[in-house]
Amino acid sequence: MSAFKYNRIDKNEAMLLVVDHQEGLFQLSRDHSPAEMKSNILAHAALGKIFGLPTILTSSAETGPNGPLPAEVIAMHANAPFIKRNGEVNAWDNADFRAAVEATGKKQVILAGITTDVCTAFLALSLVEAGYTVFANADASGTFDDKTAADANARMRAAGVQVLSLFAVACELMRDWRNTPGAPEMLPFFDTYLPEYGYLARAHDAAVKNGTPSGL
Repeated sequence: MSAFKYNRIDKNEAMLLVVDHQEGLFQLSRDHSPAEMKSNILAHAALGKIFGLPTILTSSAETGPNGPLPAEVIAMHANAPFIKRNGEVNAWDNADFRAAVEATGKKQVILAGITTDVCTAFLALSLVEAGYTVFANADASGTFDDKTAADANARMRAAGVQVLSLFAVACELMRDWRNTPGAPEMLPFFDTYLPEYGYLARAHDAAVKNGTPSGL
């Protein structure tokens, strides 16, 4: 029996995909509250900016009821490839999208989308088949209900996709608070996008200023 190998996200080998986080499709996400989903979508995109990850945006039929990607996401990645699909449900079926992914030269993929069971899962499975190591950000992927999300995540895990929380993705990218990006960049990130941890981050920052820091 072969020993287990912990395959961690490597910021130098990873790309980030924003998949169909569209303002119309946003309404289909019922397994997160609207406030949580909006925050998690923006946080997912922000990770690409903070860690300098090659980032690719894609949308599906955005001139219809699916709507556009949030303006905040587009502004974060104004120079990123933005593939506007007109018919392909699975982004991997779009030749321009595949070419953009291949052009990064990276073999690890961090992705999230709406819906979890279609936009995220179909692409994740195709990427695994194509030889990529895939990490699905479960907090920034949303769908109709908890059961649908659980079934989709189980399907992805069975194929080798690592399904992680937003917090886990962020911490695995960082690895060490002393790294760059590290505490100076990530404490404000958590304060903005993960309030539960943000208050702890504020307490730590106050302790640093008072000269009495403790471990995070």
